[in-house]
Amino acid sequence: MTEVRTTSTSENTGNAGNTRTVQTLHTADLDTAAREAVRKLLDEAFEGDFDDRDWEHALGGVHALVWEGTELVGHASLVQRRLLHGGRALRAGYVEGVGVRSDRRGLGHGRAMLEALERVIRGAYELGALSSSEEALDFYTARGWQRWEGPTAVLTPTGVVRTEGDDGGVFVLPVTARLDPTRVLVCDWRDGDVW
Repeated sequence: MTEVRTTSTSENTGNAGNTRTVQTLHTADLDTAAREAVRKLLDEAFEGDFDDRDWEHALGGVHALVWEGTELVGHASLVQRRLLHGGRALRAGYVEGVGVRSDRRGLGHGRAMLEALERVIRGAYELGALSSSEEALDFYTARGWQRWEGPTAVLTPTGVVRTEGDDGGVFVLPVTARLDPTRVLVCDWRDGDVW
């Protein structure tokens, strides 16, 4: 049985009195119209810098969708990944595809989506993790996410490879994992952006 968790709020969204609805559901429960709406939203939110590999990374987990009436205005997803740290493989809830329609930013939609996904992280994972754009660093810090201070790397098919370009942009939300944020954090391999 699939559970769809929907929360309606009466917060002012600045859109003719529409209420914000935050819906969480698994990728398997996204119908064709919803998938197309999410992909279109992310293409627009990332201004053309969201490719098929990025889309693939956002699938297979829990999605938080923000609706104003019948209009999709925000999306974020949470997928399972393995992170290596301190000689352990950690089960991580990894945040992907966070985007809000450009004319609906600054209204708390990002906060509402992260609240929904953080609830899942705290209930199902050892830690949360994500890679942030420069513009969103303060947003995640204000939510209690911790910027990873140590080096980052990826476990490739040929071994561990440093990802210096991602240093300083990776955030974690510890739940039960013991972390030393000055040591190396290694993510599992995938095509495209590894973090």
